[in-house]
Amino acid sequence: MLDLKDVYFFVQVVDRGGFTAAGHSLRVPKSTLSHRVRELEAALGVRLINRTSRQFGMTDLGAEFYQYALQMLHSADLAEEFVRQRLSEPSGTIRMTTAVEIAQFALKDLIPVFLNRYPKVKIVEIATDRLVDMVGEGFDLALRGHVASLQNSTLVQRSIASVPWYLFASPNYLRAFGDITDPQSLAKHSTLSMDQHGADMWHLKGPGGRTIEVSIEPRFLSNNMIALKEAACAHLGVVALPGYICREEIEAGKLYQILPGWMTADARMSALVPHRNGLLPAVRSLVDFLAVEVPKVTAFTPRSPE
Repeated sequence: MLDLKDVYFFVQVVDRGGFTAAGHSLRVPKSTLSHRVRELEAALGVRLINRTSRQFGMTDLGAEFYQYALQMLHSADLAEEFVRQRLSEPSGTIRMTTAVEIAQFALKDLIPVFLNRYPKVKIVEIATDRLVDMVGEGFDLALRGHVASLQNSTLVQRSIASVPWYLFASPNYLRAFGDITDPQSLAKHSTLSMDQHGADMWHLKGPGGRTIEVSIEPRFLSNNMIALKEAACAHLGVVALPGYICREEIEAGKLYQILPGWMTADARMSALVPHRNGLLPAVRSLVDFLAVEVPKVTAFTPRSPE
């Protein structure tokens, strides 16, 4: 592999008609230029410049190589300019992955706002509940919801928003089976739960940090929050979900929040990126944007039915 610096010195020597003139222009000793050009000739295995005391000239191969050298330096300039532009303003493509529900409820209105703000940025969003290999699959950013701390890894984490989970039921269900005034009575009701480890137990946290464990026998288990919400709206039982996901149904009167002082999970949403150093401005701008805007979307004030 040729040293691009040697190629640059060769072009400068040719353009200025000799080592002395090039040395004065570049403020580099003539001996250094001569050495670097010899290194280039050695790497190529040919003589590029005829050196005599009276005149300066290129060999035939040197003249041909000079044209290629100009192209090499021009390409290097273009590559450098491309990187500097990417580092000076958000641009380029961001590959991000997130859970389906986060994409549908937290990001659906925010992504267009971000893209309108930064017209040179493109986003490829892959919504999946599969835990992807960010580095192996070439993702720049992952947005994940979690209760426990994420496993330690080489990924850089940044907290984005608090996403507490609460309990909800339809007004028709409550009229048919009675209001729920205390956590212990949940054991007597039909429940709807995420299909995950610990699905037979709700860990409730209430006023003053009080905690209660309630055993449940879910009538419907699913790994899809939308399916669980629709089941609750269809009067099938009590469901635990992130508050913001049920906001529209509460405003429409399709769901009531029960036990407003209690939450079933103090969940969080975090952004993960592969590296802290060398983070492209587009990715950094998106993470900063989400840290400001997502908490506005996920904010939820517990309230009792009117």
